[in-house]
Amino acid sequence: MSKLLHKEETYRIIGLCMKVHKALGKGFLESVYEEALEKEFLKENIPYEKQKRLRIYYNGERMDKYFVADFMCYDKIIIELKAADYMHKNMEAQVINYLKATKKEVGLLINFGEASLKWKRFINTSV
Repeated sequence: MSKLLHKEETYRIIGLCMKVHKALGKGFLESVYEEALEKEFLKENIPYEKQKRLRIYYNGERMDKYFVADFMCYDKIIIELKAADYMHKNMEAQVINYLKATKKEVGLLINFGEASLKWKRFINTSV
């Protein structure tokens, strides 16, 4: 059996997302969940960068374009928040592209827009 990458860190993050969802429920804008989650990160001493610019490279050359992830936690886990009725495949592709662009190993897609919190964990297999 293989070991989960960054298991403890991702469990802490997902647990805080569950706490936020339990308190707020569904129906708010993504920015409300982002602010609430940031408060939890601060309270729990989880290192993070909000609205983290992720540089994109092409053939080893840095491009002018960049992605913006909602959070980068522990300098190794990309967090993308949504407040949608359901998770679309393009949301998953967004997280996968973030992982490819940054060479980070783990990404979390968190959706606060459903009756219960939905989340998916992605692993960058090209690292």
